[in-house]
Amino acid sequence: MVSEEPSAAAEATVAGARPGGTWGSVLSSQEFAAIGGVGFAPVGQVFGAAVYAAGSASGYACPGAPGSSGGGAPHAGPAVPVQARSDPGVFGPLVEAMYQARRVAVDRMTAECAALGGHGVVGVDLSSGSFFLGGLEFTAIGTAVRATGAAGLRVPFTSALSGQDFARLITAGWAPAGLVLGIAIGSRHDDRTTTRQARPWSGNAEMAGWTELVNQTRQDARRRLEQDVRRLGAEGVVTADMRLRVRARDCPAAVGRRDHIVEVTLIGTAIASFSRAGHRPAGPPLAVMPLGPRR
Repeated sequence: MVSEEPSAAAEATVAGARPGGTWGSVLSSQEFAAIGGVGFAPVGQVFGAAVYAAGSASGYACPGAPGSSGGGAPHAGPAVPVQARSDPGVFGPLVEAMYQARRVAVDRMTAECAALGGHGVVGVDLSSGSFFLGGLEFTAIGTAVRATGAAGLRVPFTSALSGQDFARLITAGWAPAGLVLGIAIGSRHDDRTTTRQARPWSGNAEMAGWTELVNQTRQDARRRLEQDVRRLGAEGVVTADMRLRVRARDCPAAVGRRDHIVEVTLIGTAIASFSRAGHRPAGPPLAVMPLGPRR
């Protein structure tokens, strides 16, 4: 991992953030007006980054090939279908590295917000990409905001909501508790059925094995998202982004065979009601999607 310590990054940002009392933001004019309408004002643009040597999934054993140490089919032979899996022994280290990298980036962004005297960060954009020296760079960028006349918070909140959605949330009596993530990786080893169905002359028919792989991986990601919501003691989550990445690789355990890998990332904002600040919901968190015209 390559990056600055949070305190050093925050101090550097504060030192040059507001010369002459100015501040920067990533808000549009509509977002700026919206947060001002509910008593918040921007105090500066904040940023966090982390570079991780996150290993590729190709370095792990195949979870489906017969005889593979990653866990295989109950009977030998390529005809045995293998269910979608996000086995901790196979992709677990990669998934946990992706969680940790994003959380480090968010924590550094939050530290900059606290150093600027902000109460939270709105419009957070989480992204990742290849780093030119090697590894993956994970970044978090947003606008730190402060409620006029309010006391400081021990830990600033983070939110992936736009300025307009943040204002609507506050007006409706809800507050963001923090960014939450759900990440899962599933894989399926080729069997005779999927190989036959993938041929161009097989006709128009559902690829049942691939459908199951995608659905199972999405469910795993959603369970991880709900765990993150419960960790914050929130009542629900507004999902901001659902990313699906599908790729194939040569099976590391069976020559001439292929694995299909699905990676799902869910990003949302956990929310809690003003009037029930001390209440921890007994049931599972409620997940909703934004209902604006973009959807």
